[in-house]
Amino acid sequence: MNENSPICARGLTKAYSQGSARIEVLAGAEIDVSTGERLAIVGQSGSGKSTLLHILAGLLDPDRGSVRVMGEDLTAANPARRAELRNAHMGFVYQFHHLLPEFTALENVAMPRLVGGAAMADVVEDTRVLLESVGLSARASHRPHELSGGERQRVAVARALAGRPRVVLADEPTGNLDRRSAERVLEVIDRLVGATGVAFVVVTHDERLAARLDRTLVLRDGVLT
Repeated sequence: MNENSPICARGLTKAYSQGSARIEVLAGAEIDVSTGERLAIVGQSGSGKSTLLHILAGLLDPDRGSVRVMGEDLTAANPARRAELRNAHMGFVYQFHHLLPEFTALENVAMPRLVGGAAMADVVEDTRVLLESVGLSARASHRPHELSGGERQRVAVARALAGRPRVVLADEPTGNLDRRSAERVLEVIDRLVGATGVAFVVVTHDERLAARLDRTLVLRDGVLT
């Protein structure tokens, strides 16, 4: 176990009750994510991929097992400390971009730092650089409804990086995009990994996307292989 690893998980189990049935979705899953790695997690629908991602983020407790973030036990931390670890080390991208409709692209990207107490004047330059890094500096003043689906998702990627995380967790980030838009998002991820060293953990059912990343883990019968 590398104490400098952005995420390291051991022995994760998780089951749900469905009537009288017990559905086991994780059965000892383990994962190590290296700095700057682009890792795909694939599996059939309902195999537990999103459950795994939520556990890695500390948003859901496993029945057993542990997750360490930069060497610290996230699973054992209290809610306040979990939030601190997420804010310090993690970014998130979802299938649905979840941009705030009343704010511009620039303001949406800045939002994680604004929520953390920073003043807009202090983060505006960093935010402009992030928008430029995803090819959207000319769209900084546009609101989400004025952007294409691919542009909105690239804004979401930039927002995930606003807090300078060590790892970005992405749940089907290209699932709602056409092939061309998805390709642009993947190009952005490639470039940002090279420029920042941030790791990306991407849950996807898209084999083409998975093939573009450094490593693929398959979640099958609750275990990552």
